[in-house]
Amino acid sequence: MIRFLLKGLLRDRSRSFFPILIVSAGVALTVILYSYFNGVEIDAIRNYAVFATGHVKAMSRAYAEQAELIPNDLALLGVDSLMQDLETNYPQVRWTGRIRFGGLLDIPDENNETRIQGPVTGLAVDLFSVDTPEIDFLGLHRSLVQGKLPQSPGEVLIAEEYAGQLGLSAGSRVTLVSATMNGSLALENFLIAGTVRFGMAAMDRSAMIADIGDIRLALDMEDAAGEILGFFSDEIYKDEDAMAIAAEFNQAAPTDDEFAPVMYALSEQSDLRGMLQQTDSVIGMINGVFIAVMAMVLWNAGLMGTIRRYGEIGVRLAMGENKGSVYRSLILEALMIGFVGSLLGTAIGLGFAYLLQSKGIDAAGMMKSSNVMMSNVLRARITAGSFFVGFLPGLLAILLGTGLSGLSVYKRQTSQLFKELEV
Repeated sequence: MIRFLLKGLLRDRSRSFFPILIVSAGVALTVILYSYFNGVEIDAIRNYAVFATGHVKAMSRAYAEQAELIPNDLALLGVDSLMQDLETNYPQVRWTGRIRFGGLLDIPDENNETRIQGPVTGLAVDLFSVDTPEIDFLGLHRSLVQGKLPQSPGEVLIAEEYAGQLGLSAGSRVTLVSATMNGSLALENFLIAGTVRFGMAAMDRSAMIADIGDIRLALDMEDAAGEILGFFSDEIYKDEDAMAIAAEFNQAAPTDDEFAPVMYALSEQSDLRGMLQQTDSVIGMINGVFIAVMAMVLWNAGLMGTIRRYGEIGVRLAMGENKGSVYRSLILEALMIGFVGSLLGTAIGLGFAYLLQSKGIDAAGMMKSSNVMMSNVLRARITAGSFFVGFLPGLLAILLGTGLSGLSVYKRQTSQLFKELEV
């Protein structure tokens, strides 16, 4: 039976070409959009984790309430002891302390007088420890544009775009004007070892990367850190595991001390849970709309095909074939067409998705004033789901469309068959 139907589809392309074309187009579009949104989501999660939230993050309760203001006067104390406890209790996570700071960058002229000043957003990380994970986390080697990575205390990195605006380069000396942990004025001189470009407007606008030891000294934050970030060893964010670690930690931490540490998973910070849910909703909506639209189109195509094949169906019924058998043969035809169309559409969609993954879409013009941790180049990401997200809806759509249109078989009246055959 299958061989008979397959020959019929191959010999009468009017029955298969248009449905295959529709299914292929719909499946390809679904695969492309899924891979694109998936890439944006994965890129956002990675960037937020690396530069802002970690997979989990510990802060003091008071700091967490005002985290957007970077209140270093509310930072965690006794960080070395706390990190040892975290490493002992959660060995599957790599822990690192960070300090966020802001201020002015003062650039002197040849007479050591202020030539220009500019606001700076600083990030202090461990740059000099032998086993520090920060250089790999931040991707400093691949982000380096000129100069070198800091090799000794007092050396910093600055964003390439910001350096160009201030007329700075590797080897320039600058003065950081900020506030200490105790609220007094802080002045500290630094040497620019190199410039970096992260490919994110939020970081490239005015970022400065310094060693946490230098910033602790400058801001009177000995054995202190604003945040302790944790990253899973495989560098893949797992929401359930992160939530479990945060819940376990918070259950054991005191709740009556505003300076006691509290831990949050990535999805609990910066409204990222809403973003992740929204992305999943968009992907689900794409599939739902695709199935509905394709089913309607294929239903109409099936109705037209059934009308055109009224004579054939009439002969089959007149020869004694029952209506259920005719209906099942139409469904089987649809299954074969859907399989070929879905397979072809998936291949086409993966091809375009790969181009978006390797080339990306340059959105730098839209990101100039953005504070979102999104890369300037938006890329798709092909995952295991990309191979199935369009294939299964493609089969479902044509089966649904054919199933609805094929119901007309049951409406055929035997009394009309001879009249149709005479015509």
